[in-house]
Amino acid sequence: MGLAFLASAPLPILPLQILFLNLITDVFPAIALGLGEGDQTVMEKPPREPDEPILNHRHWLAIGGYGLTTTAAVLGALVLALNWLQLDERQAVTVSFLTLALTQLWHVFNMAEQGSSLLRNEVTCNPFIWGALALCIGLVLLGVYLPGLSLVLTLVAPRTDGWLLVVGMSLIPLLVGQISKGLFSLRGIE
Repeated sequence: MGLAFLASAPLPILPLQILFLNLITDVFPAIALGLGEGDQTVMEKPPREPDEPILNHRHWLAIGGYGLTTTAAVLGALVLALNWLQLDERQAVTVSFLTLALTQLWHVFNMAEQGSSLLRNEVTCNPFIWGALALCIGLVLLGVYLPGLSLVLTLVAPRTDGWLLVVGMSLIPLLVGQISKGLFSLRGIE
């Protein structure tokens, strides 16, 4: 939001949209992750050192990197929607809103244990994850297509090219997360 303000661009997401996304895309995937089985070998691993922080340097780098990648994807979607697709401001904001929504939903797949299979892991095998994603996508679509709710959230239905932009840009943080996890696994970094 600060970068958009400094660039004299429209805000990529509005306050009510932020609240809506916080209620939808944060809650249900987190509950679904909590209902998953988890690592079956956790008791075979040595405990962490008592003076070791819960979030180590690599964790902080991952959090910062994911935040920057998400910011770049959302702002990139806004800029491309305005300049490349020539959408009006309300449509462009809807594109950035949807990009953020899907980015947050796809992020659940970055929660798989490092070194686990990309397609078969504790996240992809968790049926609650798939239910949460379906529910969240349905609720986000209601936010865009349900007349009263879309008016309150200041959203309009994007064109087909807008949807293609949304999907493409929202996948960038997932891909970056998967690539970085793969690189850390190759180097043997936990």
